[in-house]
Amino acid sequence: MDIVTEVDIYTDGACSGNPGPGGWGAILIYKDIQKEISGYEENTTNNRMELTAAIKALSQLKKPCKVNLHSDSSYLVNAFNQKWIDKWQKRNWIKSDKTLVENKDLWMKLLELTSLHDVKWIKVKGHADNEYNNRCDKLATDEIKKHNYKFDKN
Repeated sequence: MDIVTEVDIYTDGACSGNPGPGGWGAILIYKDIQKEISGYEENTTNNRMELTAAIKALSQLKKPCKVNLHSDSSYLVNAFNQKWIDKWQKRNWIKSDKTLVENKDLWMKLLELTSLHDVKWIKVKGHADNEYNNRCDKLATDEIKKHNYKFDKN
């Protein structure tokens, strides 16, 4: 894989209720160019929105890239950094507690996308002083509000 382009991606997901109406947001940064994307799902979970944000952002890339993906989701970042996803696959998508892995469809899509890129997963503190993470949170929650739902940050 010949990778010459480096991209920073920030992602966040939100849900009003869990499950409930959800939104996701992402910012892609290449050199001095920034692109914001966001979306909405009627009935979903916070974790699904976190994964969807990463999927939608990675899907924007037109060629293999070196990606620094920043997320405040431990669920997302740890699945890759702590190799949970490798263990899940080896156990046929069964967790160590013998229950099925949730969101298998999204994890499989993430595996497909990450095979195209060199992705470094970076955990950021949510609702803190990271301007890009805060912007992604606003993109996600604005999607929920745009669809006439009151968003309550629990």
